[in-house]
Amino acid sequence: MSERYDAVVIGAGIIGASVARELAAKGFKTLSLDRLPAASYGSTANSCAIIRPYYSTVHGSGVAYESHFYWKDWENFCGVTDERGMARYNNCGCIVVKNPHNGFLTNILKVMDQIGCPYEELSPAELKQRIPPVSTASYDHPRTTDDPKFGEPQDHEIAGAVFFPRGGYISDPQLAGHNVQRAAEKRGATFRFNTRVTAINRSGDRVTGVTLDDGSVVEAPIVVNVAGPHSSKVNEMAGLAGTMRITTRALRHEVAHVPAPEGFDIEKQGTVFSDSEIGAYARPETGNHMLIGSEDPACDEKEWVDPDDYLTEFTGMWTTLVMRQAQRFPGVKIPNRTRGAVDLYDVTEDWGPIYDKSDLKGFYLAIGTSGNQFKNAPIAGEIMADIIEACENGRDQDADPVQFRLKNIGLDINTGFFSRNREINKDSSFSVLG
Repeated sequence: MSERYDAVVIGAGIIGASVARELAAKGFKTLSLDRLPAASYGSTANSCAIIRPYYSTVHGSGVAYESHFYWKDWENFCGVTDERGMARYNNCGCIVVKNPHNGFLTNILKVMDQIGCPYEELSPAELKQRIPPVSTASYDHPRTTDDPKFGEPQDHEIAGAVFFPRGGYISDPQLAGHNVQRAAEKRGATFRFNTRVTAINRSGDRVTGVTLDDGSVVEAPIVVNVAGPHSSKVNEMAGLAGTMRITTRALRHEVAHVPAPEGFDIEKQGTVFSDSEIGAYARPETGNHMLIGSEDPACDEKEWVDPDDYLTEFTGMWTTLVMRQAQRFPGVKIPNRTRGAVDLYDVTEDWGPIYDKSDLKGFYLAIGTSGNQFKNAPIAGEIMADIIEACENGRDQDADPVQFRLKNIGLDINTGFFSRNREINKDSSFSVLG
């Protein structure tokens, strides 16, 4: 037996749910499939869920800055009341330390000026006044903990920092994904969990649907790959290996949760804090804790893994993250119990996402998103729905990419920026910062 839908969306993380929501809003009868038991149960649930405007390009920064306005008006955007409650946007702002590794933020601030995003430059003294437990000592560049110079400050202070007031974090990323699921269902989308796709079906150069792990077939002229860390495996199923200039693969990452420095109420006084000089970022976490993640410094070996076979326990990297953060926040201590998350990023060569069609007609891509695209999920859904609708109506996305309006900041972007065949973005940090 077979079922028939207008579109099948593979993956029900927050971006997959957003794609389903926007397709349903355009009148497509959609079915979302996920191998896990609930929406946003995988890498979305373990996302640091940081909302920030700064990327290396106008397009990347424009979309990220636009996302702030979606999250600020989250309940109205979703247009539904979730029985579990609505995710909360903590608009605490973001601080980025100036250093040679980010060009002292000179280029990023030029981009902020172009997109109209506010910021405030801080001297070392002003930074310490804003965040009292911070150390303004310079550590030159990130090091491994077995480096004899690890934790050894230079004879000068950092150059300063920049505060971006329109940023922060989402307190419960899985709940945010569930909110979008409910919003999609209100528009007519269907979700099915604990279901694996075992084959992408095609007739000639056109996709015709998918086969599921119970042997059943879902017929659909449109299939969207939003499978997160499994995106490359889904592309292989579709026969698309080797057809794109930009590819994806799964990267293992650890995040540490530790108590904030004693006497510092990080939930009230803290911000998102990014510091490529020590190779770590942090944000407030509930219970007056600090969440610490890696900025993927060059001294660390990247752990590319099979998404179906990787170590889910903490390693020495957990301790390294805490020790790195303790350089900037000396009051941070290593607790007896390790807490945090181990999960996967879906990463492209330049750490930018792919929002595009593919060489198989009717098969679309919203991939390479894990690590830094959580914030952009609502807009990614809109972009994908516009691309899909245009292509199904005969538009050639490769030759004539869809133009997308960022309505809150008044900027038009060329969606070809997210092409699977783009040139690698040489301005990228080649890290989670994008």
